[in-house]
Amino acid sequence: MMPRLILDARAIGNSGIGVYIKALLPFILASKKFDVTVLGQEDSLDRAGFSSIDTIECKAGIYSLREQFMMPLKVSSCDIFWTPHYNVPALPVRARKRIVTIHDVYHLAHSSELNLVKRLYAKVVLPLAARLSDRIITVSDFSRQEILKYTHIGPEKIVVIYNGVDFDRFNKAKVNSAFLDRYHLGRYILYVGNVKPHKNIIGLIDAFRILHDKYADIKLVIAGEKEQFITGVRGVEQIVKTRSLERHVIFTGFVDDKDLPGLYKGAELMVFPSLYEGFGLPPLEAMASGTPVVASRGSSIPEICGEAPIYVDPYNPLDMADAIARVLEDGNLRDNLIKRGLERSMAFRWESSARTHIRLLEELAGGILS
Repeated sequence: MMPRLILDARAIGNSGIGVYIKALLPFILASKKFDVTVLGQEDSLDRAGFSSIDTIECKAGIYSLREQFMMPLKVSSCDIFWTPHYNVPALPVRARKRIVTIHDVYHLAHSSELNLVKRLYAKVVLPLAARLSDRIITVSDFSRQEILKYTHIGPEKIVVIYNGVDFDRFNKAKVNSAFLDRYHLGRYILYVGNVKPHKNIIGLIDAFRILHDKYADIKLVIAGEKEQFITGVRGVEQIVKTRSLERHVIFTGFVDDKDLPGLYKGAELMVFPSLYEGFGLPPLEAMASGTPVVASRGSSIPEICGEAPIYVDPYNPLDMADAIARVLEDGNLRDNLIKRGLERSMAFRWESSARTHIRLLEELAGGILS
């Protein structure tokens, strides 16, 4: 009899964790090694392409008090319950083993950016997730060290499994002319990600302002939701106005998965200026698309990106602007960055990540069933 696995898939429609769930779930289903059930909403699962999966309907919001009371009721008897983020149920659930994926500990490391309620939530729930879980998956050695630092959990519990990139999808993409026409884009520098303080969007805008007079034909495209996030940057559009860049900085909002590869493909370069990242998937997606990358040398980014990007000091807009200008002006450098990026991105495959996840689930299930 196959071990029963319940996965909390409520975030499947989101960026970040949603990408993680959507990428791994097909491989887990195809392995036929687990009887898989997901927690979530059928309409969200349908949109993500999982209409036929066994589902426990659950509409409780992530990070909500409601989820803490509903999860023990919703999680039926199973061998393994897997939470793909740290918002685990604090009360007991009917699972013989529990796994959590903690992508980073940003909510503890940058707690000053949160309000009091959210700060207390992270301070209580994240260490609790580490203690209650039989295994902790994380996505980089950097995040592993951060988890150890902030939770004081035993290192034997933590398993590092890198994320992947859908190389073929991004590499074979063509420039999406319809999308570019919608935003009147010609030449552009691209940022992909959420608009949160640690993403350093203001630093990027300041660097772009330094470049603007010389490269007046180039726009900065910020592709990612800026509303309804826990820690959005307030007044970012007003900041753009104070720098007289309203017509040159484009906020696309949420970009559909089908449009994203073409958006990377059409960019002059992609800039990833983050101050804190547990993994950082957008630079790898850009590299797979054949787009050169300028990236922050902070947190996990050098671990993941290797020698492929030009690294900059994320706290220094002048350094960032200089690196961007070099890529725009030096064709040989650009070609070299593209070559290195393609090689680096090919080393991160969701197939490989999924195999390692499956082995870990099998190991845990074997301990139950033996």
